[in-house]
Amino acid sequence: MGTEDINARYIDLDLWGTEDGVRALHEGQVQAVAAVAPAISAIAAAVDDAAPRLKRGGRLIYVGAGTSARIGVQDGAELFPTFSWPKDQVAFAIAGGEGALLQAVENAEDSVENGVARMVELDVGVNDVVIGIAASGNTPYTVAAIKEARVRGALTIGVANNASQLMSASQHPILVDTGPEAVAGSTRMKAGTAQKIVLNLLSTMIMVRLGKVYRGLMVHMRPTNAKLRNRAAQMVVMITGCDEQAASDALAKADGDVKLAVLLASGADMAAATSALSKHDGNLRFALAEITPRQ
Repeated sequence: MGTEDINARYIDLDLWGTEDGVRALHEGQVQAVAAVAPAISAIAAAVDDAAPRLKRGGRLIYVGAGTSARIGVQDGAELFPTFSWPKDQVAFAIAGGEGALLQAVENAEDSVENGVARMVELDVGVNDVVIGIAASGNTPYTVAAIKEARVRGALTIGVANNASQLMSASQHPILVDTGPEAVAGSTRMKAGTAQKIVLNLLSTMIMVRLGKVYRGLMVHMRPTNAKLRNRAAQMVVMITGCDEQAASDALAKADGDVKLAVLLASGADMAAATSALSKHDGNLRFALAEITPRQ
């Protein structure tokens, strides 16, 4: 299995000077980034299948063990602050439970029963999108969870660094062949980097498809602190060309809703702005085009 093999490049890593060692390890990280490119079409196909289910109220459910679980949690936890993705529309299936995020739980990843049980506990259904992540692609907990999710009608996406059971079990297999690690089997390195990139691309583009991004701006985020309130005001200024005071006033009227504030600052009244966003499922580009045809 590629991720467990010895990498001849690093045979004498322990004898090298520190800077040479760091430079060589960096090479591996660059290779991990490049390894994602062949999977772009597979990622795009998964996005296009996932977005409609999530639009109908489905959940993004991340499944994994060890490093892969932690990477999944990192991605899913960022969806609320970045895109105001509802907290009840993201869930996690972690081998060994939440405690395994901080320290290893022996044999947890080997439990087929617990993988199935977690899908049952979450009552996974047809609108859910379940993402299984495993460097080996053969982690029993993760493979079992994906198989159960698929039986229950969910959309299943597998992210792995080896051709494997997970790839066969998933409707959308995303294989990122990162090869041997600098430290054999230490898949927190190249494999982990590639997994995080895949999840970055997958979840971000899903949110784009759901209308949560406009002109490269996170217009669906909620300004919950001073930094984000300033960011929200700057977005309104950039999109509409109004001054900062007008942007702040619009955000106050919109109760912090950036999209609504943009429409208000563009001249729409509250009723027209609310109606346009509702009509276009929250898509700011289409809503702006309706109230300001020049956009």
